[in-house]
Amino acid sequence: MIGEHLGIQNIFDLQKWERLQDSLASVTKLAILTVDYKGNAVTGHSGCQSFCRAVRQDEDLLPYCQKCDSRGGLEAVRSNKPYIYLCHYNIIDIAVPVIIDDKYVGAVMAGQVRLSDPSGAAELEQILTSKNKKLYSEKWEKLKDHYADLPVMSYQEIVKISDMLSLLCSYIVEEALNKNLIAEMFEKASASGSTPRLSDILPGYAMQNLEIARKEMTHILAGAHTDADEAERCDNPVLKPAFDYLHAHKSESVPLKKMAELCHISPSYFSRLFAKETGESYSGYTARLKIEWAKRLLENTDMPIAVISGELGFNEPGYFIKTFKKHEELTPAVYRKYYKS
Repeated sequence: MIGEHLGIQNIFDLQKWERLQDSLASVTKLAILTVDYKGNAVTGHSGCQSFCRAVRQDEDLLPYCQKCDSRGGLEAVRSNKPYIYLCHYNIIDIAVPVIIDDKYVGAVMAGQVRLSDPSGAAELEQILTSKNKKLYSEKWEKLKDHYADLPVMSYQEIVKISDMLSLLCSYIVEEALNKNLIAEMFEKASASGSTPRLSDILPGYAMQNLEIARKEMTHILAGAHTDADEAERCDNPVLKPAFDYLHAHKSESVPLKKMAELCHISPSYFSRLFAKETGESYSGYTARLKIEWAKRLLENTDMPIAVISGELGFNEPGYFIKTFKKHEELTPAVYRKYYKS
């Protein structure tokens, strides 16, 4: 299988990932650490709280943290989704599994927070406890002031962040597998002295699979849920099929006539009704919406401008750049540069 020789170091560009990890920790207020399948850290500990830093620097307590990291990752694999639990010091942690071809290679660990409503932890498992009560009692005197400084969140906030991290990890794994697939394809083609079809080189795979995976991830990143997205939605039952199609097919450039057909009304009536509901023409509205999606891709990915243009249904990159500049008063490349600087 493609993922047989891939460890977590092969999936994540650890240098780039650690920078992103630092940013995620800053935004979410959660500490984040990436570990291999044994629970060993492969990155620094982004946003590590003073309480957990002190615990992890204690040679008597560190093994408990490592066991929690390892066990949390394994429990996440069993459920095949983020696993939220209580660590040995009874604070919230999250394990987001990284799985390649059904093989667990590591996890992104997040947490180090207290619940705003302690009753919300009633159904959570305390993943590890120590029988050495004396040891914990002695350590607590040095740790209790740090404990009070831990961030406090609601359980709902923690669930939303864990889902976001899961989506991000899935995207990274897909990208790594796609790159590895292409590398294997060319390696085998080179060895054979020819350029056979992908289906001949890697049975069970097709270029369409790669395209579908890439388009799905682009769709997720471009349409990341925000309050602004809700404002863009239309509750008018006549126009709703058009809005639903537009948001579900970001890579298409859908003509007004097709939208009218989806709504079972004439193009002229669709145009009037659309303008009344949105305050914009159909062409102006869709152009503005695609630019908003483009901004998210520029902010969250390193996709080339030409690729973003194609993914959002623009006929050519030049027209995309012109449209972007019209709405944002700067080019996509400049926007990305200043956003990421």
